[in-house]
Amino acid sequence: MAGSSSGFVAGLTTAALVTVGFLAYQASSTVPADLGRADTSAPAAAVSKAPRDKQHPAALPAGSGKGERVVYSVDDDRVWLVGAGGKVKRTFTVYPGTVNPAPGVYTVTSRSNAVTGTDGVPIEHVVRFTSVDGVAIGFSAAVDDSNQAPARSVRTGGIRESRADGDAMWDFATIGQKVVVIR
Repeated sequence: MAGSSSGFVAGLTTAALVTVGFLAYQASSTVPADLGRADTSAPAAAVSKAPRDKQHPAALPAGSGKGERVVYSVDDDRVWLVGAGGKVKRTFTVYPGTVNPAPGVYTVTSRSNAVTGTDGVPIEHVVRFTSVDGVAIGFSAAVDDSNQAPARSVRTGGIRESRADGDAMWDFATIGQKVVVIR
């Protein structure tokens, strides 16, 4: 009897491993391959230095993409939340961290309601979209609205915004939302 029960257990174990492997394969096949990575199908030059309207510096730069998206200008320290019809829902200035993302097209990969930033400042409404050399890059607001600029003495990818702008970003930029970084 002991010999037949060990064969039965081995059979069940094999069946369980096959089932788990199949389910893991199914789950992995539904995850977008480019989640959180720059979209290499779009030429970087198209979003690297988008033309600006010198008369209206807060105007959405031409060539910053299409459709619903977050546009972040590294050179202008400005963000635009753009609706599906291409209409700007909100624009605001930000305080960049010490590590900048490369120009390109990304997607929001994770969010945290409240954490402590790499500079030790309590932050909220964190919306991450990439990382550079192990440093997470994302938008956030300091809980103490008077402490928006990230510390320059540490490597941080936090792009700080006011609490009101952080609330707007949190509502707009859910997981999978497109983020276009331009110069």
